[in-house]
Amino acid sequence: MSIAQRKQRHREDMRELILDAARSIFLEKGYDQTSIRNIAEKIEYSPGTIYLYFKEKDEIFHALHEEGFRRMIGKMETLQHVFDPMERLKAFGRVYLQFANDNKDFYDLMFIMNEAVDHEESKWDMGSRALDFLKQVIRDCQAKGHFKNQDVEYLSFMIWAQVHGMAALYCRDRCQVYPPKIGIIKLMENAYTYFVNMLEKS
Repeated sequence: MSIAQRKQRHREDMRELILDAARSIFLEKGYDQTSIRNIAEKIEYSPGTIYLYFKEKDEIFHALHEEGFRRMIGKMETLQHVFDPMERLKAFGRVYLQFANDNKDFYDLMFIMNEAVDHEESKWDMGSRALDFLKQVIRDCQAKGHFKNQDVEYLSFMIWAQVHGMAALYCRDRCQVYPPKIGIIKLMENAYTYFVNMLEKS
C-alpha cells in the first residue's frame, strides 16, 4: 500500500470513527445537547480534529442521515426484480419495517429525532429518492388496474405514514402496552398484513 493509499485509509477510518461516536451521542443526548466537543471527547481527540473532517455539527448529522437512507435505498433496490407491482408494493413495506428493525439507531436519526437541519433540497435528496421509489411502485400498480382514480401524492403519503407509524412505535419501544405473549415482531407482521389486505381492496 502506498503512502497516499494509507493516508486515504486513515482518513476514511477517522471519518467513520467520528460518525459512529456522533451517532451514539445524538441518540443519548439529542440533537441540541450534542456538540463537537463531546463528540471529540468520545473518541479522545481534540475538537480541532473533528473540524478537519466536518465544518459543523449539522454536517455530521446530515452525513448520518445520508448513510441511513443509503442503506435503506439499497434494500429497496433489491425489489426491482419483483415483476408484479402489487407484490413489489407489499414487499416495500416489509423491507421498510425490516430496515427499522435492523437499524433502530439510524431510523431514529432519520425520522424521529428533532434537529435543526435546514430543509434544503440538496440535503433531502436521499430521502426524496426513497419516496420516489414508493411513488413509482404505486404508478406501476395503477398501470395494472389498482388504485384507480387515486392521487399518487396522497396515496404515497398514506402508505408511508402507516409503515412509518409502525416503525416509529417499534423503535421508541412504544409497543410494550401489548401483551408480551403476542411478541413485537408478530404484532408488526400481522398488523402489516391487515394493512396490505385493505390496500388490495382499494
